[in-house]
Amino acid sequence: MRFLYTALFLLAAPLPLPAQTTHPASAPKPVPHKSIPQNAAAVHRSAIVIDTHADTPQRMLDDHYDLTEPLGGGYLNFASAKQGNLGAEFFSIWVEPKLNEGHYARRTLELIDTVLQQAARHPDQMMMAYSPDDILRAHREHKLAALMGIEGGHSIEDSLPLLRDYYRLGVRYMTLTWSNSNDWADSSGDIDDPSVHHTQDGLTDFGKDVVYEMNRLGMMVDISHVSDKTFYRAVITSRAPVFASHSSARALTNAPRNMTDDMLRAVARSGGPSSRGGVVMVNFYSGFISDDWRNAWNAQAPERQAAESAQIAQWKAEGKTVTYEMTGALDKQWAAKIPRPPLSMLIDHIDHVAKVAGIGHVGLGSDFDGIPSSPEGIDSAADLPKITAALMARGYSAEDCRKILGENFLRFFRDVQATAKQLQAQSPERPKITSQQPFKK
Repeated sequence: MRFLYTALFLLAAPLPLPAQTTHPASAPKPVPHKSIPQNAAAVHRSAIVIDTHADTPQRMLDDHYDLTEPLGGGYLNFASAKQGNLGAEFFSIWVEPKLNEGHYARRTLELIDTVLQQAARHPDQMMMAYSPDDILRAHREHKLAALMGIEGGHSIEDSLPLLRDYYRLGVRYMTLTWSNSNDWADSSGDIDDPSVHHTQDGLTDFGKDVVYEMNRLGMMVDISHVSDKTFYRAVITSRAPVFASHSSARALTNAPRNMTDDMLRAVARSGGPSSRGGVVMVNFYSGFISDDWRNAWNAQAPERQAAESAQIAQWKAEGKTVTYEMTGALDKQWAAKIPRPPLSMLIDHIDHVAKVAGIGHVGLGSDFDGIPSSPEGIDSAADLPKITAALMARGYSAEDCRKILGENFLRFFRDVQATAKQLQAQSPERPKITSQQPFKK
């Protein structure tokens, strides 16, 4: 998810083993402590840490950034991943919808290629992963497991064959929408815009076909960014559990991109009566974890957008190619004018999801390199151990922390693959929803 998209818009203008089920009722009631347990660092080192959303591919493609280089204002490289014991990263394949209108697939393929090329250049430090077993193998070999998720269903250009092609290339989840609605699903980003066409029920019949085909392939259904109506329709439609790759709790921060408590519980129950449910991966963006920060950011919007528009116009007049890193730097300059929220507010969101959805249904979806601000103390992937320490200081056990850091997601990923295996054993034709369930879905 990107917060520099307003500036970009202006530029455009001129199979698996089962694990123990944990129900929401078993969520812990953390007790705050004044001191951090001395074993927090050891607990973090013992965990398989998985982050489900980083926008670093934009830097790789547009700015030729290599993960061996210094951070240079970013959040993720090999050094910071190693320092933070980050075992697996989902690289976001995000296609800005205005600048790339008419060639979404080309941009999608170029972003996929830049991740694959990164792994090919550094086989000693990074390997592509396509399954939970691949993540575990990379962990044993002390390499960063690199996975991919498409952020925004417009990338498939209303084509199920394209969806299948992306899966063949390694994409393992797709966010049904980004901040823009598409022809078959609605986004929270423009749901109140009367000039944008929206669906009647949250998903069209084709949208239901997309969800089913994702289930059949083993591609995880990501409901971050979607409208509330689309969220519930996707949960009902999906035969596999669903997840939010980078969303926080709306009860704590009233952002449309965050999830209500009812949504948190729905994710935990998703996938049907025999399912162990999905996971909510908490976003690190300051505007999603603090209402004060979000309000301050919105208040400066007119001045910020005018200044960024002028700077972009100047760059164009000078004949410069405006890149993702350049526009991102502008947003960061404005974000720096607002005091960052404390790390405790991020922990509040993780804690809230754990209490509402259950300890087995929460994880980390940082949004690294796609946000202009993160809480105090989280400046790169190297700072991930601070989250473990803060959780343990609130009374979370080592087992709880390992679940949050990665085990919950691994279990969910396995369950999605198990559903795919079951569906693939059935008829290749998509079953008619109306013949299976007589009520309207």
